[in-house]
Amino acid sequence: MNLKNDWKRILEKEFQESYFLNLMTFVNQEYKTKKCYPPKDLIFEAFNQCSFEEVKVVIIGQDPYHGFGQAHGLCFSVNDGVKMPPSLVNIFKELEKDLKIPIAISGNLERWAKQGVLLLNSILTVEEGNAGGHQNQGWEQFTDAVIDLIAQQKSSVVFLLWGNYAHQKGKKIDRKRHLVLEAGHPSPLSANRGLWFGNQHFSKTNIYLKENHLTTIDW
Repeated sequence: MNLKNDWKRILEKEFQESYFLNLMTFVNQEYKTKKCYPPKDLIFEAFNQCSFEEVKVVIIGQDPYHGFGQAHGLCFSVNDGVKMPPSLVNIFKELEKDLKIPIAISGNLERWAKQGVLLLNSILTVEEGNAGGHQNQGWEQFTDAVIDLIAQQKSSVVFLLWGNYAHQKGKKIDRKRHLVLEAGHPSPLSANRGLWFGNQHFSKTNIYLKENHLTTIDW
């Protein structure tokens, strides 16, 4: 699994489930016969960049970017030097509006992950040029299990759910135990309909973390 921290122990039982073994067979075959993203050694990079113990915030995406050189295992994030996709541009625009933080030069969000932000796609792999091509193969069940583990074993975590897909993924989260913030998806279609801008999720996250005696995120 190429996991380098406490997630390896926490997810050990999940890795032994029959659905997950079938999923890995599918993924291995896809990577052997097609161009897929992210690079195989970065499929679980969101977990390596943010250990279970360190998780304070969870952002849920759908599936990885399906263009060359974009996906590197963290939802919404792209590698340094890669042109920012429209959704990521809108995330930075809201961040600027909310906390007066200038729009970043790089779309690489590893700096967030290293502060305890789990950047989790619901589906961790994709075929080049085929958005959603790896749906319904088992990734959704796996990431549901990850969300459940966080929700049940930790407290005072902020879940940022952007768009209807993420809203569905977060339905079972205990709203008394955690802070769940919902908004439209940052994609231009949703943002231009007034469902994204002005949500103030970044400042609301830090207010909640501070109230619960946790270190805030330097967005």
